[in-house]
Amino acid sequence: MSTRILMLSGSFEYDSEESLILLRDYLHANADVSCELILFTSAEDHPSLVAVDDADVVVVFTRRLLMQGVELARLQQYCRDGRPIVGLRTGSHAFAHWLEFDRDVLGGNYAGHHASGVGTAVTVAPDAGAHPILEGVEAFVASGALYRNTPIAADTHLLLVGNAGDHHEPVAWTCERAGRAFYTSLGHQRDFWELDFLRLLRNGILWSVDQSSTAR
Repeated sequence: MSTRILMLSGSFEYDSEESLILLRDYLHANADVSCELILFTSAEDHPSLVAVDDADVVVVFTRRLLMQGVELARLQQYCRDGRPIVGLRTGSHAFAHWLEFDRDVLGGNYAGHHASGVGTAVTVAPDAGAHPILEGVEAFVASGALYRNTPIAADTHLLLVGNAGDHHEPVAWTCERAGRAFYTSLGHQRDFWELDFLRLLRNGILWSVDQSSTAR
């Protein structure tokens, strides 16, 4: 049966709806998955997240949503149950009433970003090249400001490093506590037109549900 991916879109600065549609189409062409997209139309929007209960993996690309109550509790329970989660860029600060998501689930340490306007050279972290998430992923240049994440949690597995000018930061890693989590601070609109970035996301999603991928 196809892997059921639930995508949460609510990062308006980064046009997350359009970007996730690009990702969805890539996944449908390159993996045995089915994708459902839930759109937040504003930070104050509270759509139903009942689909979380049946998802195999949840992809979070939102920014400081004001969601709380039953629907936020549903997602928090999903994470407490150790079910797969993938965070993209502003997913580190996805929910205004649950900023601990970054630290407690993703193993991150979001603290703003460096100055924008400089491309980020993305390279494989030392000793990470054999990780299945990096299968078929070559070094590439990402767009958007480099996020400040140093230091990430000690129990994470660093995969990719970003270099922008004199600044060096972790930009992709995994965290396995109750379950599998994959996060990347990349995700500018232009990144979704980069094949290596799309491969990274596909591999990260499939890894989170303990499936292998075949590089294309």
